[in-house]
Amino acid sequence: MSNIILQSKALCKVFKEASSPIKVFADINLQIKSGEAIAIVGRSGSGKSTLLQLLGGLDLPTQGQILLNGVDYKKLNEKQRSKVRNESLGFIYQFHHLLPEFTALENVCMPLLLQRISVVAAEKRAKQLLSRVGLAARFTHKVAQLSGGERQRVAICRALVTEPDCILADEPTGNLDGQTAEQVFNLMLQLNRELKTSLVIVTHDSSLAQQMEKVMHLQDGSLQLA
Repeated sequence: MSNIILQSKALCKVFKEASSPIKVFADINLQIKSGEAIAIVGRSGSGKSTLLQLLGGLDLPTQGQILLNGVDYKKLNEKQRSKVRNESLGFIYQFHHLLPEFTALENVCMPLLLQRISVVAAEKRAKQLLSRVGLAARFTHKVAQLSGGERQRVAICRALVTEPDCILADEPTGNLDGQTAEQVFNLMLQLNRELKTSLVIVTHDSSLAQQMEKVMHLQDGSLQLA
């Protein structure tokens, strides 16, 4: 049986607005196994990004549990949550969030340096990943010198460089043209298979979602197999 990397149990999220509470979803149960590739789809405003934030420990649920490698986020303080998040998860967003003053190589090295890994070891690992995604000639290029697709490939490398158990990606191709989006998406699937890193993608693109192992549909506060 595959190891369960990330799971939610009876998950509920309510935002307390001034007029009346807004329940985004309730009783969501989800298991993400080692190496699994899952797409979460749903209309705009259905709570997909909120769910991803909760799974990543960037926000806490109103009720229910989220367990990362068996550890309940709610039992950790913010510093402890940040530590397990940085060790076990990688994040990719629609906008790359790369640091513009740094080169592609420096951006990918950053998560390793934050883990107090030596510069030599960090650069070796970062160069290996960047070369693997076709960016060997872009090590010293600043963000402004990279195309949209190249920036997103750098962001993917940054998410993978710590060898996380799971990647959480929020509309990772939403800011790219169709052809570049397909290339970046295929790269993510390839790395998911090769590195055995679990992959959870929130996307509005049904054609991309259908290429994943499993598609979950978030609708009316409920998460179901599509």
